[in-house]
Amino acid sequence: MRPAGKRHGGDAVAQFGLGGIIGRFLAALALVAVTYNPTGRSFAHWIGATFPHIQPLQAVAGIALVGIWLFFVHATWRALGTLGVVLGLAFFAALIWLFVSWGWLSLANQGAMAWVGIVVVASLLTTGLCWALVQTKVSGQQVVDEISRH
Repeated sequence: MRPAGKRHGGDAVAQFGLGGIIGRFLAALALVAVTYNPTGRSFAHWIGATFPHIQPLQAVAGIALVGIWLFFVHATWRALGTLGVVLGLAFFAALIWLFVSWGWLSLANQGAMAWVGIVVVASLLTTGLCWALVQTKVSGQQVVDEISRH
């Protein structure tokens, strides 16, 4: 029996499931859509409407968004690596190409293509956020990063 208050590394893996993936996807989708979306209600539109005059609230929100983006991108890059990120982008590009060739998507519909891009970025970030847990669940081996402190 474990002492109270101590977490075992396998708990997160044991509890990881579809709900965890959906939660991570929704968080990534919210981050990307809050940053930019084609509805005109996004951080990019908010800043663009007043640029180059930035208000204090815009600065705070922008710094917070940058911090969250850094967390998501860093986690994704560390989990997937350069090759994994490139492979993921290639996969989603091929999937879009397939959907366009089937007539499910039109490149002429800029709004739809913007939303597809948002979903692709969110999906790639979700893959990065989930990768270590999926890898552990499939292989049964914990993923451990060594951090050198010099």
